[in-house]
Amino acid sequence: MPALELDSLTKRFGDKTAVDELSLRLEPGSFLGLLGRNGAGKSTTLKMVTGLLKPTSGRIRVLGLDLDAEPLAIKRQIGTMPEDMALLDMLSGPQYLRFVGRMYGMPDALIDGRREELFDKLDLGVAPKQLIADYSFGMKKKVALCAALIHGPRMVFLDEPFEGIDPVTSRTIKDILHSLQQSGVTLVLTSHILEVVEKLCPLIAILDEGRLKGFGPLNELRRGGQSLEQLFVDLVGGVQKGELSWL
Repeated sequence: MPALELDSLTKRFGDKTAVDELSLRLEPGSFLGLLGRNGAGKSTTLKMVTGLLKPTSGRIRVLGLDLDAEPLAIKRQIGTMPEDMALLDMLSGPQYLRFVGRMYGMPDALIDGRREELFDKLDLGVAPKQLIADYSFGMKKKVALCAALIHGPRMVFLDEPFEGIDPVTSRTIKDILHSLQQSGVTLVLTSHILEVVEKLCPLIAILDEGRLKGFGPLNELRRGGQSLEQLFVDLVGGVQKGELSWL
């Protein structure tokens, strides 16, 4: 049974087609790097597969369930870290994670124990009464990641998880993601940091103007040992010379 199955997934905003007839299939335990230029449709795709946006047409199945028919059953089993994070800024970090855990039906003792472990792993030391509104951008990213993982999801969607994260914590997050994959969790990650995706994700999907330009194991998509950056540029094109007329 596929962990994720998209069949001709399409999303239009007026005259603009953000995602165009996207079809792909992920097996359980896959780690997919979803790539594309700004506006290619990555975030729109993640919002549709996590139930935040309704597709214009097409079909989505997550963990063997149809998203239209069983959205709550799917949401109970997935974790998501949206690019804008969507945190409750007037709560503290511990209060927010208590809220998230309760939404998943977790007992408070379990929530607090997992939160303490996550905060320790991510070096997230915050004052007990400090509000999320006063956190740095990187600290907010860490809290959003904690919220995506605290309930033990079977599938995780991460939109730009390394943006604003320091190198030490970035290494810790990579280790956490590897351990999740090894335990059978399916991961989908978007990032503009191609070096990170190249090291983390054995499976790659490249979008351009909402269309799938390449999909498969990275070692099969490469030609002649090319880097992921060169593969990406070859598939999407559009590179401009960097010279400026006044310099």
